[in-house]
Amino acid sequence: MRTEDVLAAVGYGVWQWDESTGTVAVDGRAARLLGLSGGAATHRSSEVRARLHPADYVTLVSAISLAGAEGTVAESLVRVVGPDGTVHRTVRIRLRPRGRTLSGTMHEVRGRQHAAPDPARDWRRSREAFLLDAGRALAEADSTAEVLRVAAGLSMPGFSPDGLAVFGREGDHLTVVGHYGQKMPDTFPREMPLTTGYPATEVIRTGQAVYLPTPRSYEEHYPTTWPLVRIFGRSSWGFLPLTVAGATIGVWMAAFREPVEFTPEERSVLTTVARMMAQALARAGLHESERALSEGLQQTMMPADEPAIDGMSVAARYVPTGGGLQVGGDWYDLIDLPSGRTAIVIGDVQGHDVRAAGLMGQLKIALRAYAAEGHRPDAVLSRTSRFLDGLAEQTEAADVRFATCLYLEIDQAGATLDVVRAGHPEPCVRLGDGTTIVRRTDGGPPLGIDPEADYPTTRLTLEPGEVLLLCTDGLIETGGHDLETGWDRLRGVLEAGPADDLEALADALVQAVHGPPSHHTTGPLPDRREDDIALVLLRREPDGPCCAVPVRRTVLTVPQADPALIRGARDDVRALLHDWDSQDQLETAVLLVSEVVTNVLVHTDEDATLIAQVSGLPGTRRLRVEVGDRSDDMPHLRSPGELASSGRGLLLMAELADRWGVDPRGEGKSIWFELHED
Repeated sequence: MRTEDVLAAVGYGVWQWDESTGTVAVDGRAARLLGLSGGAATHRSSEVRARLHPADYVTLVSAISLAGAEGTVAESLVRVVGPDGTVHRTVRIRLRPRGRTLSGTMHEVRGRQHAAPDPARDWRRSREAFLLDAGRALAEADSTAEVLRVAAGLSMPGFSPDGLAVFGREGDHLTVVGHYGQKMPDTFPREMPLTTGYPATEVIRTGQAVYLPTPRSYEEHYPTTWPLVRIFGRSSWGFLPLTVAGATIGVWMAAFREPVEFTPEERSVLTTVARMMAQALARAGLHESERALSEGLQQTMMPADEPAIDGMSVAARYVPTGGGLQVGGDWYDLIDLPSGRTAIVIGDVQGHDVRAAGLMGQLKIALRAYAAEGHRPDAVLSRTSRFLDGLAEQTEAADVRFATCLYLEIDQAGATLDVVRAGHPEPCVRLGDGTTIVRRTDGGPPLGIDPEADYPTTRLTLEPGEVLLLCTDGLIETGGHDLETGWDRLRGVLEAGPADDLEALADALVQAVHGPPSHHTTGPLPDRREDDIALVLLRREPDGPCCAVPVRRTVLTVPQADPALIRGARDDVRALLHDWDSQDQLETAVLLVSEVVTNVLVHTDEDATLIAQVSGLPGTRRLRVEVGDRSDDMPHLRSPGELASSGRGLLLMAELADRWGVDPRGEGKSIWFELHED
């Protein structure tokens, strides 16, 4: 036997209240206890609430709130009343809150009588409880549609409208802003002149409410528009002004299927609700305007066309922070250069406000202008930094901003990338087999900090099938992460994501930071946006079918002016060998790279170019490292003295490498070594 049958046999009814949809589902027994017709069915919550004594309903709501906080069951005695307010019976209600759904039982309690109520006192108590409930619900509504939905779900003490409409004024016309509870036919005008004989137009003109308790009174006072209203089948109407700061911004119409006399108490309740609705609609209009402004700013500040580069796939995202205007200082851009190359720019202006958005727009225009003049990447950032410094001189000291930026110029023919950074996070590369490394690149201070600063250029090579990630710090550091732990989080997403579908990979990166966007969220997962996010993914398309075993390869230049990048060379080699069988060989490779690169910087006046490549199947792979420079001075083995501080690099390579050598080139030389995994 089903549980429902057992409960019905002992006089219990089962019901479920869904606050998210504003509906109550009852079985046949619960419907009889509540005096609802139609047996087992789903009813509007306002219809069910009208059957519960207002004072007892307030007590029930308090019990539900406590049960939700404590994880227990709410229990309360509630009087069931008829349409005229007469008490029919007393029921014991038990409900268990689960999110926004309440499920439970009810049964009649016989022999339990409540004290005879004082009608005036009960009216005041129920009115106060209703207005508190209405004020809380309307304060949480953040759109016009939500305000109308909340208003339609309000169960007023003793009477509730079942048709709502909100009208607004546009010039000399009245327009329908929204409606709820009744379907507007095509014949009903969506706007009408203020001279029309319609109650809402009179309210707009006079600022005074209009109450029409009977269809006859409506027809007598507004005969020209009565035929349009008669088809709705309502018996009473109230048209109330929506007033904010002394100005009538619209009209609220409350229509009733059952006749309403509009007593002073009823008019007082309607007037108070109208005031709260006016405030809620004003707030909702402000929020909607802010959202529209945010969307407009985002559209104007992002590239007008979809990103496209010959021979490469591109995907980009901009995700604003969740607060304020939802627009800030992050941006990206793609620029077609006079040389036929393409530049990618990504940057972040300090702050998440309109000032940051405005500076971002100015910087974007300045960068485009300097790039269009044909300047090299370093010159583009130097000029932009001076431009931002010039803006700072015209700004109050408390509102001076700086900006980070990464400017990348792409030579599609050779797949080389010239990278210039101004205090911005470094790029990240996913290699052909999924291995991901942060590419160490030289950089200068953020834009606007030092107008005389230089911005050195780092040249990278993107191999077929490799994916380059450029992003702002919002993608890395959100959620309490620093640069190191943030990159570790993103590295896992990049390595596991689909490299051949950049759009899906971009979505995966954003979702890894703060979950799906709120308009996609169906569960309780929060949408936590601590900072704006901008990201660009760039993939070099393979020249042909991908091989079964992709080759890992990294290229890095360590300039004489920045020997600190030797650490980047070591990090790149560690990333290439992250799954190498022998930890000793990994440390050997790191040591030899450090020695060879240092030798070039110490014994020549040239920059060192590192090329490291891993090939073969796991267990039998080969690491080959080449370090080249443009000096013709050839190194040679020698025996350094016991106290010598140098001269051991080639000896270490001869001792530890499986193979090594020095090859002359047309211009300079290359020192290389190999390690075999077996």
